[in-house]
Amino acid sequence: MSKNPQSRREEALLYHSEGRPGKIEVIPTKPYSTQHDLSLAYSPGVAAPCLEIEKNPEDAYKYTDKGNLVAVISNGTAVLGLGNIGAMAGKPVMEGKGLLFKTFADIDVFDIEVNTTDTERFIETVKNISPTFGGINLEDIKAPECFVIEERLKNELDIPVMHDDQHGTAIISSAALLNALEITGRKIEETVVVVNGAGAAAISCAKLYLTLGIRKENMIMCDSKGVITTRRTDLNAAKTAFATSRPVTTLAEAVRGADVFLGLSVAGVLTQEMVRSMAKDPIVMALANPDPEISYEDAMASRPDIIFATGRSDYPNQVNNVLGFPYIFRGALDVRATKINEEMKIAAARALAALTKEPVPEVVAAAYNGRHITFGREYLIPKPLDPRLISTISVAVAKAAIASGVARRTIEDWDAYVIGLERRMGRDNKLLRNVRSMVINAPRKRVAFSDGDRDNIVQAAAYLANEKLLQPILIGDRQRIEGLCAEHNIDPALFEIVDFRSDAEAKRRERYATLLHEKLSRRGLSPNEALKNMMQREWFTLMTVLAGDADTSVVGYTRRYTMALEAVKQVFTTKGQTLATMHIVTTKKGPMFFADTAINANPTAEQLADIALMTGNAVKRFGIEPVIAMLSHSNFGTDTGEGATKVARAVELLHNSYPQLLVDGEMKADVALDPKTRNTYYPFNMLGDREVNTFIFPNLSAANISYKLMEQLGGADITGPILLGLHAGVHLQADTANVRSIINLAMIAAAHCEACL
Repeated sequence: MSKNPQSRREEALLYHSEGRPGKIEVIPTKPYSTQHDLSLAYSPGVAAPCLEIEKNPEDAYKYTDKGNLVAVISNGTAVLGLGNIGAMAGKPVMEGKGLLFKTFADIDVFDIEVNTTDTERFIETVKNISPTFGGINLEDIKAPECFVIEERLKNELDIPVMHDDQHGTAIISSAALLNALEITGRKIEETVVVVNGAGAAAISCAKLYLTLGIRKENMIMCDSKGVITTRRTDLNAAKTAFATSRPVTTLAEAVRGADVFLGLSVAGVLTQEMVRSMAKDPIVMALANPDPEISYEDAMASRPDIIFATGRSDYPNQVNNVLGFPYIFRGALDVRATKINEEMKIAAARALAALTKEPVPEVVAAAYNGRHITFGREYLIPKPLDPRLISTISVAVAKAAIASGVARRTIEDWDAYVIGLERRMGRDNKLLRNVRSMVINAPRKRVAFSDGDRDNIVQAAAYLANEKLLQPILIGDRQRIEGLCAEHNIDPALFEIVDFRSDAEAKRRERYATLLHEKLSRRGLSPNEALKNMMQREWFTLMTVLAGDADTSVVGYTRRYTMALEAVKQVFTTKGQTLATMHIVTTKKGPMFFADTAINANPTAEQLADIALMTGNAVKRFGIEPVIAMLSHSNFGTDTGEGATKVARAVELLHNSYPQLLVDGEMKADVALDPKTRNTYYPFNMLGDREVNTFIFPNLSAANISYKLMEQLGGADITGPILLGLHAGVHLQADTANVRSIINLAMIAAAHCEACL
C-alpha cells in the first residue's frame, strides 16, 4: 500500500535534513592524524606530485583522484518531472546521483550546479573545470540544448561525457527490448516501434534502437501535437530526423498494429483500447514518472499477452538508469576512455540483456521479498540490487572501449579486473574463490543434504550441480523435491534423490542400521533402535557418509546447535577432547575467522588452546596464513581476574607446544586490530606488524555476540558455523539459512571432506 503523499513528503524532507544535511560528504583517504601526515598531504610534501604532473599531465591519474572522480553537472532546467526549477533547487537530485555512483560503483562525485541557461556559457564552464575530473555526467538539462551541449563537450574534451537522461534510458530500455523481442519471437528488423515523446531520452532511445537494427521506416515518433510527420512544418532538427511519411496523425492511429510502444511522455495518454489494437504479444514500456502512460493495472487488464515495463520499482520490469550509468562510467574510467561511444553503449545493453538470463542470486531474490525470479515476461532486465552488475557491465564497456580505440589504458588480466571490482564493493571473497578453485580442481565430491526437500536446499543444490562444483544427494520426500524442481525449472536429474522413508530404500536403511549397531552396540544401542534411527533424516544422512555412499554432508537443524551435535558425536569420533565451531566473517578488509561461536559456553584454558589450534589449521587449509589474537577484556596482564588469566594460560600453552603458530594475547579487540598501537604499547608481542585475521574469544557469549554485530551493524557476510574437530565430513546448517550460505558451506564441506576441519 502506497504512503499518503503528505507523509511521504515529510519523510523525504526529514531524510535529507536529519543529522548532517544532504546525502554525500568528502572523506580523506590518507592518514592525517600527525604533523608529519599533514606535511605530506599539503605543504611542503604536495609540491612533489604537483611538479610530476606539470612534467606529465597523465600523472594526475597516478597522484590524484582524477581517475575515479566524476562531475555530476546540471543547470536545473529539466529536473525529474519538476521541470525548470533552477540550478540550486536541482542540487538534491545531483547529490542523489553522487550517492548512487558511490554506492553502486565506488566512483567519487562532486555535484556541480551551474547557474546559467545560456548554452555557450554552460559549455565554457564545464570545459574550464574539466581538468579536475575523469568523467562528466550531464544531468537534468532540457532539450534541445542538451543535444548541443553533450555533442560539443564530447568533441572538445578528452574524457568521457554522457548525458544520462538521454543514454541511460536508451541503454536500459534497449536491453529490455532485446529480451522482449526474444521472448515474443520477433525479428528486430521487422519490428514496428511507436515512441511517444520527443525529448532527450526519447530521441536517444530511438537512435540506439536504430543502431540495434530497428528500421527507420518501422519507427513512428509522437510529441504533444501528435505524430511527427514529414507534413509538419514546426519541427526542430532532432524531430525532423524521425519524421514519418505514413498517413497517421494521432497516437491511436500510430499504435494500431504496432509491436512496441515506448512512452517517455506523460501519464494517461495510452488507453486500454490502444493497447488492444496493437499486434500480438505487444511490448509496452510506459516510462513516464512517477505515473506511466498507462497504469500497470489497466495495462495488465487490457490483454493477457502484454509484456509491460515501467520506470517504477513497485512493478515488474523497472527500467532504471541505475542499472547503467555507474557501471558504464566505471568501465570507461578504468581504461581511461576519451569518450563513451556507441560501441560502449551497445555493449552495456547487450551485457544487461544477457545477464537477465543467468540464474538470479538468492541475495537478489531476498531483497525483493523472496520472490522467485527467472527470465521471462516479468523479468526482462536485472534488478538494481544485483551485485553482478558491476563486473558484467563494467567489463563489457571496458572491452568495447579498448576494441573501438578510445581507451588510453588496456587491461591484460580480465579475471584480476573483476576481482578488483568486487574488492571495491567490499565483496572480496578471496577465501571462497580459493575454496571454489579447490573444489573444481579435485574429483567431484558427493555431498548429502539432510533437508533435501526444502526450497532453499534445492536451489543451492541446483547451482552447485550446474556449476559442476559437487554432486548433491538430496535426502527427503521425492515428490516434494520434484515439485520444487518443477517450480524453479530445475532438472531433477542434476542430483541423486534419496527418499529415505520410502519402501525403495528399505534395504539401504537395513544396511545403515546394521553398520550403526556395530558401531554403537557397546553404548546400549539395539538393532531395533538403530533401524528406527534410520527413519530420521539427520541419522540417515550421517550414515550415508559413514557407509561411504557420500563423501560429506550438510545436516540441517532446528534446535540448538549443541543438541543437534548429539547424533554427530555418536556416529563420528572426535580428534580430541574439544569440538568447536568457526564463522567466517567477510569484511571490506578481507575474511576474518571467529571461534568458538556455537558450542563451548565457557572453555577452559586447555580448550581455548585446542580451539585456537584447530581454527589455525582450518584457516591454513583455505590458503591463508592464520594470525591469531586471543581476545579478552585485558591486555597482556593488565587484569588478573579469572577470565583474563585463563586466556593468558591458553597462550602460554600454545607458545610452548606450537612455537611456529602466530598467536598472542590476551588482548583487547582494538589492540588486536591495530598493529601500530599493539607494537607501541606492547612491543614484545609475537604478531608484529601483521594484520590479525583470526580471533579466539574467551567464551561463547562474546563470540556469538561479536559475529552477529558484525553482520548486522558492520554489513559483513557471514559463513558458518563450520564444525571443527571431527575426523569425518559433516557440517551443521540451520534450516533458516539462505541459499548463499548453503552454497558456501557445501563448497567448504566438499573442499575439506577428506581431511575435515
